[in-house]
Amino acid sequence: MSDGKVMSQTHDCGGDAAAYVLGALEPAEADAFRQHLDQCAVCRDEVDALTGTVQALPMAAPQLAPPKQLRQKVLRATGTEPKRARRRIAWPVPRMALATLGAALLVAAVVVTGVELSSSGSSGRVIQAHVTGVSGSAELRVSGGRGELIVRNLTPPPAGKVYEVWLAAPGAKPAPASVLFGVNSRGGADVGIPATLTGISQVMVTPEPRGGSVSPTHAPVIVASLT
Repeated sequence: MSDGKVMSQTHDCGGDAAAYVLGALEPAEADAFRQHLDQCAVCRDEVDALTGTVQALPMAAPQLAPPKQLRQKVLRATGTEPKRARRRIAWPVPRMALATLGAALLVAAVVVTGVELSSSGSSGRVIQAHVTGVSGSAELRVSGGRGELIVRNLTPPPAGKVYEVWLAAPGAKPAPASVLFGVNSRGGADVGIPATLTGISQVMVTPEPRGGSVSPTHAPVIVASLT
């Protein structure tokens, strides 16, 4: 894979997408893959689909503060065993193995989200959301106090931004739902909301800096009213 031309002729389309999104490719390989993306719709779609999942993973689990005693325990451990704590271990992991592992993790995240939320598609409420400032459509499917936001043909977030989901209770400020997402090349995404929607009056989406925000910095582009 010395250049984009060679890659376009011999590349197994989609095979390097996970490694590219995870940053596991060597610099020369990443450059060649970027050139390949200019002429390969298959790989572009694969990168788009995986990028949204990668952006969502940091917020997929509840954000918990570490115990106050943890820092002291770590410092004591490193003080009593400095060589073990400070030794740097390098394990030679083949890039293909890393890419395969990364792809498996990404697929697992998508599958788990789909399995947890697929039941909401067959019953419960379907709420048409209001979309403003961007193109596309959105609906919120609610079942058993849980929700799944379905967007189609949605304008991608601006460069350096990601979509963040917010939950608002009556009379309260919007709170982060611990969900970040992007859209694929067709503007689509199926976004599971892990938090309960009991007592929530609105589900909102705003474009925010990558990594998310603690409070909205932009007017909502999607609003689904539950009341």
